[in-house]
Amino acid sequence: MAPLPIRWRLVGLFLALALASTAVFLGGLQRAAVAGWQTWAQPLLGDYVDRLAAEIGSPPDPARAAALQARLPLRVRIDGPVVRFGADRRPRAADRNADRGDDGDPHGDTPFALVRRTADGHRITFGLAAPPAGWRPRGSGWLPLIVLLAGTGAAYALVRRWLAPLDLIGAGAERYGRGEFDRPIAAARDDELGRLARRIDAMAASLHGMLQAQRTQLLAISHELRSPLTRARLNAELLPDGAPKDAVIRDLTEMRDLVGDLLEGERLAAGASALAPETVDLRALAAEAAAAAGATPEVDASIGPVRADPARLRLLLRNLSANARRHAADAPRPPVLFLRRAGGALELGLRDFGPGVPPDALPRLAEPFYRPDGARTRTSGGVGLGLHLCRRVAQAHGGALQIRNAAPGLEVAMRWAPQAA
Repeated sequence: MAPLPIRWRLVGLFLALALASTAVFLGGLQRAAVAGWQTWAQPLLGDYVDRLAAEIGSPPDPARAAALQARLPLRVRIDGPVVRFGADRRPRAADRNADRGDDGDPHGDTPFALVRRTADGHRITFGLAAPPAGWRPRGSGWLPLIVLLAGTGAAYALVRRWLAPLDLIGAGAERYGRGEFDRPIAAARDDELGRLARRIDAMAASLHGMLQAQRTQLLAISHELRSPLTRARLNAELLPDGAPKDAVIRDLTEMRDLVGDLLEGERLAAGASALAPETVDLRALAAEAAAAAGATPEVDASIGPVRADPARLRLLLRNLSANARRHAADAPRPPVLFLRRAGGALELGLRDFGPGVPPDALPRLAEPFYRPDGARTRTSGGVGLGLHLCRRVAQAHGGALQIRNAAPGLEVAMRWAPQAA
């Protein structure tokens, strides 16, 4: 289960602190109220109730009790052997409950009650009168909830505004991870998050400069190597025919291909700017590549022309075919070169029927110079740049290279959403 966003956790923390503060405040207020009640209010109230009972008299006078009820917000109830007042709605207390002393209303018909007994055996209960109808405005019970929800919404909006640079920083980090350094984060804030965004932009600019310097150096070295390799190849052609000459020419050819792949990989690292897009008939291109590779074509006839770089697509299919020939030469059937729809995208790739690769090696297959096991060594051909170039081609077209074991065999496909021609 994914964790809650930090903004919601902060709002929850604020609410928890508010509730805790309220509980502590109410607890302290209750202790203070209890202490004040027991020390000051209870004696004063008890004395006042004694005076009210004395005003009613002994035996109690119902007229005086009625006058008290009319003058004060009280309810008076008298139970006794001679006088009964205000007890016509409920049975006597002795019939339902034992004597509860001088505090509390045994009948429970008043929210707060005090009891006094007269010398002639009457019981006088004083309680607060019920509030008049309509004294509390309608909907007042919902008002605290509405205020709480409004406060929570305001707190969330404020926290979201405070943490807005985090979204920009996250999106910027993803762009930098993909090698896209053209657009900085540029969070226009002067707080800690704004300063963090500027530090990340500075770090990305420094990394971009180092990568550019390394790429420039690699391109220069590769260009410089091509000339002596060409001269060495010409000199090797002058050697007498035989095994030594063939070995020298084979090694020089491998070195030439390696330099060419390195140059092409660095060019494609620039992304879409390295492409020369034009209108491409993908069905014809796939059929041509399948015939050249001796593969079985599986082409969706409904796919029309698109905008792409045909030279780089041919490079991708040549590398996939060479990889299949190298590692699935003994497969029981030829590879399948496919062009198909996958949701709103297209997939162009090849599946062989060889042994496949270990599952833990799949994520690294497109890394440069990576070979997953002893069978994939230089002696079997290749230096580990073919799938790396395929990934570069896919990324330059705005897509991705997908590699999976097809049981049997290995399936490699470029998946992208091209622009229709």
